[in-house]
Amino acid sequence: MADQSRIPQARRSFLKITGAGLITLAIAACQVVPKGPPRQPGVPQPGHEPAINLPPEETRNRVAVLVPLTGENAGVGTSIANAANLALLDTGGERIRITVYDTAKSGAAAAANEALAAGNGLILGPLLSEDVRAVAPIARAARIPVISFSNDTGIAGDGVFVMGFTPTQSIDRIVAHARSSGVQRFGALVPDGVYGQRAGQAMIDAVKTSGGRLVAMENFDRTPASLRSAITRLNGKGQYDAVLIADGGRIAVAAAPLIKNGPSKAARLLGTELWSTDRELGKTPTLRGAWFAAPSDTLFNQLITRYRARYHKTPYRLASLGYDAVLLTVRIAGDWDLGRPFPARAILSDEGFTGVDGAFRFKSDGTAQRMLAVQEVTATGTNVVSAAPKGFGRD
Repeated sequence: MADQSRIPQARRSFLKITGAGLITLAIAACQVVPKGPPRQPGVPQPGHEPAINLPPEETRNRVAVLVPLTGENAGVGTSIANAANLALLDTGGERIRITVYDTAKSGAAAAANEALAAGNGLILGPLLSEDVRAVAPIARAARIPVISFSNDTGIAGDGVFVMGFTPTQSIDRIVAHARSSGVQRFGALVPDGVYGQRAGQAMIDAVKTSGGRLVAMENFDRTPASLRSAITRLNGKGQYDAVLIADGGRIAVAAAPLIKNGPSKAARLLGTELWSTDRELGKTPTLRGAWFAAPSDTLFNQLITRYRARYHKTPYRLASLGYDAVLLTVRIAGDWDLGRPFPARAILSDEGFTGVDGAFRFKSDGTAQRMLAVQEVTATGTNVVSAAPKGFGRD
């Protein structure tokens, strides 16, 4: 484990480096005034919660960040942990103390037990869904909320909040934008597995809700032969105004030429949030002009500048989750009395929160709702063609 301490000088240098963008970001995150909603299934309900067992000399509430710092996912986990530390520096961190625990060294359950024994009253993480499943019952028994970095909505609820980006969020947004641009007939390629199942169902629901027509949807197992076969079947079922490739950049690069060589040469290619991690999509000419929905990179690019200045490396794209989770925590920590349970119901603020990845809020089922931008792939990167709404307002 590693403690993240406040370093005031580092905070001043960051504000100077990044300018007004993240200054505004931090202020916006701290200005949200969550309302106490009625009894909700996704939040531990108040009762006779014991005080948190903080060390006697502690002057700040403790928050645990559970991520892999070793093993095959160490790069992503370290990026998230470092970004969490940057958020603490940017906001001053007067009310919370962050300690990072490695979920890969001895397992996520051991990390959670160590964190709770040290008096942490909130868990940020873990990253992997199987780690969240291991941590959830331990945290639930201690009445400690978990804000995970996973995108598996199946683990949300009963004190566990899922902060990761999900295919439903991006597919809803991209289909709505496509329909507003005149797209009527849709095709889709979805991979086998849990992600593909959820992406497929999201596509069915989004097209139906928007009044479009889903002509065909084909599955593949991520092998080249399976992908080619799926596209051949898709091409044989008619023409499309748009085709969704519900997978990452590697699959999109392989699929795009095959789709464009079929009967739907003019079809607009669509992608999911997975495309946002690949900045070289435009090197494939047939992907230029494709659309996908994801958080805008404007503030994340500023975070990259700050991150490089401090850690001399480029962070993984998911580092923003660590930054935004700490911003949310700092905002709520204003009402978190020392040594008392974390005010978990404030996580369900109707107005939501603002972070590097834009506006987001948690629904009563523990899943995140996000405001996403629609981006177009270009030869040099991406352009925003439909900006993300800035907030939720009132429903």
